[in-house]
Amino acid sequence: MTQADAAPSDDKPEVATKKASPWWNVLGGALSVGLVVAIVLQLDDATSDVLKTINRLPLLVWPVLVLLYLTQPICDFAVFRRLWNLPLAGFEALLRKTVINEVVLGYSGEAYLYVWARRAVGAAAPFGAIKDVNIVSALLGNLLTLALAAISATRLQDLDFAQRLGPAMWSGLIPVAISVGLLVFGRRVFSLRLGQLAYVAVAHAFRLVASTALIVLIWRIALPDVAPGLWLVVLAIRYLVSRLPLISNKDLVFGNLMLLLLGAQSSVAVLLAALALMTLGLHLAVIIGLFAVDLVRGVARGPTTSA
Repeated sequence: MTQADAAPSDDKPEVATKKASPWWNVLGGALSVGLVVAIVLQLDDATSDVLKTINRLPLLVWPVLVLLYLTQPICDFAVFRRLWNLPLAGFEALLRKTVINEVVLGYSGEAYLYVWARRAVGAAAPFGAIKDVNIVSALLGNLLTLALAAISATRLQDLDFAQRLGPAMWSGLIPVAISVGLLVFGRRVFSLRLGQLAYVAVAHAFRLVASTALIVLIWRIALPDVAPGLWLVVLAIRYLVSRLPLISNKDLVFGNLMLLLLGAQSSVAVLLAALALMTLGLHLAVIIGLFAVDLVRGVARGPTTSA
């Protein structure tokens, strides 16, 4: 841990508000356009069966899915509000971070957040805070994944999960091994103080509980006749896929994986593929909405001269 990344000795977050450069708005617009293109290209793979399933879903699925979508940025806002005294406007950056992580590459959104925090908020030592928050989140996610995998081990074996995808899923052990190492060498790795780390852990624990409950609720609303045991093993597979490093749009990967394991005629597999497509649509709506907000602000602000 370098001196630049060390946390201050008191509990007050250090923030120095900076005025955003016009070039930052241009960069944000270019990023938005790139994300829209990436999402549209992925939407092109939608099948007619998946689209029909989306049309038949109960309306209640949509608000619950939106709430599920917002659990990550809401948790991030609660965390960085405490660490950086993040203003409400920062929620937009956290939404963009979520989309970038899902559509481009895992953890690429954190790089965007780091640059944004340095330019727009002037947060002190943002790298250390972002690093620690992601480490704590990953640790909790790994623990939940291991617990679900252990509980569902028998059903996973019945699906020939290990035989079909074992080699690919071994890569998921990489973050788990890293987590164990972090627990051993935690004092040297973490930059935040113990009280701050505890707050981050509680926030992300609530996020995991809330998101897991919302996921199961969506599945139960859409297919109420499916046995809870099957949902449990599907949930375990979903979290196992989420642990795979350097994969973009893991919801689509998960949906396609379930089509492979359960078959294209399985109502469960088609539902999961439909939900993955709906989530991609939410990414598209969010990034277009944020881009529109930026345009409106730029027009309202009028021409500016850079310092």
